Amino acid sequence: MTKDWNALNIDLSSGTVERETLSCEYVRRFIGGRGLGAALIAPYATEGVDPLDGSVPLVLAAGPLTAAGIPSGDRFSLSTISPLTGTVMDTNSGGRLGRSLRRAGSDLMIISGVSADPVVLVVEDDEVRLEGALDLWGCTVSETILRLTERWGKTAGMSVIGPAGENGVRYASIMTERMRAMGRGGAGAVMGSKNLKAMVVIGSGKVPVHDKERLKVVLEESNRWLRAHPVTSKALPALGTPMLVKICTRAGIFPLRNFQSVAVGEDQAYTGEELAKRFTVSSSGCTGCYIQCGRVTEAEGSRGEGPEYESLWALGPDLGIEDLAKIIPAAHRCNELGMDTISAGGTLACAMELAQRDVRPSTVRFGEAGSIMKVLEDIAYRRGEGDEMAEGSLIMARNAGAQEYAMQVKGMELPGYDPRGAQGQGLAYATSNRGGCHLRGGYLIAREILGIPKKVHGTQVLGKGGHVARAQDFGAVADSLSVCRFATFALAPEYWSRMLHAVTGWELGGEDLIRTGERIITLERILNLEMGVGPDSDRLPPRFTNEPLTEGACTGEVVHLDDLLAEYYAHREWPGGIPSENKIKELGLDE
Repeated sequence: MTKDWNALNIDLSSGTVERETLSCEYVRRFIGGRGLGAALIAPYATEGVDPLDGSVPLVLAAGPLTAAGIPSGDRFSLSTISPLTGTVMDTNSGGRLGRSLRRAGSDLMIISGVSADPVVLVVEDDEVRLEGALDLWGCTVSETILRLTERWGKTAGMSVIGPAGENGVRYASIMTERMRAMGRGGAGAVMGSKNLKAMVVIGSGKVPVHDKERLKVVLEESNRWLRAHPVTSKALPALGTPMLVKICTRAGIFPLRNFQSVAVGEDQAYTGEELAKRFTVSSSGCTGCYIQCGRVTEAEGSRGEGPEYESLWALGPDLGIEDLAKIIPAAHRCNELGMDTISAGGTLACAMELAQRDVRPSTVRFGEAGSIMKVLEDIAYRRGEGDEMAEGSLIMARNAGAQEYAMQVKGMELPGYDPRGAQGQGLAYATSNRGGCHLRGGYLIAREILGIPKKVHGTQVLGKGGHVARAQDFGAVADSLSVCRFATFALAPEYWSRMLHAVTGWELGGEDLIRTGERIITLERILNLEMGVGPDSDRLPPRFTNEPLTEGACTGEVVHLDDLLAEYYAHREWPGGIPSENKIKELGLDE
């Protein structure tokens, strides 16, 4: 099968829609999803570009496996330029939107321009139109989804923004009808700058499959692996991602109070086990997912999705708050406001440390949960101190002359793994193309802490350059196929290759996929260089390289970043952090 891809070009300024065909050969070079998004964003990646001025498009792309019945494979990607980091970025989610779009006969949407008034973009099979959304502007995420569901039904795919996106918070998220977040990097602010409140897609068709019998065989085999793997079959279904609290604490990498220390011991009140026992109402999952890692929780009258491990940490122990009854409503409120929990928590933690050190006054203090809910509201509506916090921790700390207390890379707040006990994760933070992110950096925690696909000791330095590069390349493949990262714990590249061939007919082996992942990572690197984000930004906050841990399993450790970077650049053939001409040519990026 050599099916070309159907794209919708939607100009919000003029209200026009044009249909375009992308050749199968072009799409296959980048797989789909994240990779295709980066390729289509490339013309806009110029120095000085403002992601919020309307000229930069949002690219919504499905993966080639989306809607084909693949386990954990119904995700979709949004790509743009980040208003938080100024880098190329993508974010993905497991809602129905990608599946519905493919069933409506299209594979991606390129949304540009700025609507004069708030609108909802509606795709209903062959029909594409804009509808007024003045009545939805100002609504929270769940209010918006409820009203759209009343009109379009429970099977429609939806992505919406909340007040944070409307008000240009630089880490505003986009939420789906299942309250799944496209959280990192501020795509919600880009959507808000276009006056685009929501996207609704209804598709009634079917996605063609190249070889149904072959797909049936590989799915039976893949499902057996998913059911056998201890993480995808037991740990995640039982506890969700908060299972990591105890694991990271034992490993000595669970950060406290803006990474000033790490947790020790076994008696924390905020573990995944405590969350399950006292606050979890039910489990939940993305469309078509077997793992069901999501949690529905309730505390102090607030009921909703999450918190995930990262949200629990960022709005809890990183702020000196250990009471789950206080953490859970804060995470729910971030979802309602449409705001990334990691960046919101990281910015609050930075403000708390600046106040602790009498560098910058603040209404928030470590360990004081009472003011958190009000400040989250102030950030989303850009009121008072919240207006500066809406810019992110780097700008806030830089304004105070104390940039070193912002725990970020390239302007993106770090997630909950102290890199001093996980050297590969430190390198992953530093080299992640979209900023300080665990997932786009390659999620080395899987290898260093969980032992997936094999155990690599966290404090080991030698060899981490290659491990990080390989993990980043495979991660780019998963994001471009638009499948869940957790499913890749159980399924090696060869399984995804077989599924891809059965669905599309594409002849790409496991190593061919990894090679394509390298092409995507290198393309993103080139785009960042063109926007002025170069090797000088591959740095960690000085805390991690200069201040050894003083407690826990990794006492005395710092990140040996210069050694790690030297090995990584050599492995990638990026001398000085810049892709060589030979590497660019070898990957076909000189065309």
